[in-house]
Amino acid sequence: MTDHPLSTALLRVAAAIGLGLLPLAARPALAADKEVTFAHQDMVVPFRALIDSGEIEKATGYKINWRKFGGGGDVVRAMASGNVQLGEVGSSPIATAASQGLDIELFWILDDIADAEQLVVRKGSGVTSIAGLKSKTVAVPFVSTSHYQLMFALQDAGVSPKDVKVLNMRPPEIAAAWERGDIDATFIWDPVLTKIKANGTVLTSAGEISKKGKATFDGIVVDRAWAAANKPFMVTLVRMIAAKDAEYKAKKASWTIDSPDVKAVAKISGSDLADVPPSLASYGFPTLQDQASATWLGGGAAKALAATAEFLKEQNRVQAVAPDYGKFVTGEYVDAAMK
Repeated sequence: MTDHPLSTALLRVAAAIGLGLLPLAARPALAADKEVTFAHQDMVVPFRALIDSGEIEKATGYKINWRKFGGGGDVVRAMASGNVQLGEVGSSPIATAASQGLDIELFWILDDIADAEQLVVRKGSGVTSIAGLKSKTVAVPFVSTSHYQLMFALQDAGVSPKDVKVLNMRPPEIAAAWERGDIDATFIWDPVLTKIKANGTVLTSAGEISKKGKATFDGIVVDRAWAAANKPFMVTLVRMIAAKDAEYKAKKASWTIDSPDVKAVAKISGSDLADVPPSLASYGFPTLQDQASATWLGGGAAKALAATAEFLKEQNRVQAVAPDYGKFVTGEYVDAAMK
């Protein structure tokens, strides 16, 4: 396949993410190819059971190339390159990508992060507050929701990020660095979060920060042109994720370490079996009706992205704020799935 040069917008995306450049592949495959590459991460959500079962492939007839990534920045870079059509991305990297003009649409709220991401400091470090992180080493995946939350938490505590040694690490790297004693704190999610809390103290969480007007979420985004050409697939995907989330909420007590669903979630996310039930319980999973409401795809998600982008600009993480983040959010496939 002949590589095509990156457009100006995509160059800006890659530069903003700070992960280097990849050549732009040919435009994503259209519906006739019935093949798609889906980038997922390690968040502990019911959707993982669908990935493991192959049910989406059976229902749609599509070949799905599931690719696991270490962070939202990596996912956005892959989408900017044309190598990925669908991807799981946190609200902060979505805001970053939208601010730089990447032609994507947020069509599903994978989870309301709530208390699923937490800022943890090592026991014995002497740190008892966020203000105490001054001069300490803190690891976080850059451009992630945790990174956004860390920057806000520091600002809110009157600490300049320049006075903290903030390291860019993917979750597995954070786990290893914590084990070696190389870092003092981290803002992270499961499966790493549970492991480090064994000898760490929680200073704050995404849920606490959201109360201060800085809500965060994980979403699924899609290349706009690919989605338009593959609408039946999109609608079926939405219905199936919604059904799995509803099944979990209705039968939460049965999602134990012995259940096939929990085993599947552990397998795909890389979590320990015992950690899956409490991890699932820390997230919120909006229903189809919730997704379509003003809280999420009906307006709230766009407002959250705009607020995130404004903060990222203040922190010099993006160069400009888009005039309208609503154009990067769509309720089309949720609406169709409810019919």
